[in-house]
Amino acid sequence: MVMMNSLSRSLLFFLEEVPQDLDELEKALVVKNYDSVYKLAHKIKPNVDLLGMEQTRAIALQIETLGKKEENTEEIERLVPLLKKDVDQVVSELKNDFKI
Repeated sequence: MVMMNSLSRSLLFFLEEVPQDLDELEKALVVKNYDSVYKLAHKIKPNVDLLGMEQTRAIALQIETLGKKEENTEEIERLVPLLKKDVDQVVSELKNDFKI
């Protein structure tokens, strides 16, 4: 039961926080605030890792690295929609599976 409560809290945190962080990341990208892009990708990374989303974590890591260096901004612009697509899909599946 304790594990389920811990799992439930982790899932609820993911469902609430990660989409908000992703929205903020998209807004930061629009205004070219790469420091925020870096910080938000860094914040998203462990949350997707928690759910075993290795490919999504790798995308977040790339965004984080490029944002920190403020390099290859075109690549960041290409990667953010991929990150969003992965997160949106998992959020939808979790909500459906857990009837949230």
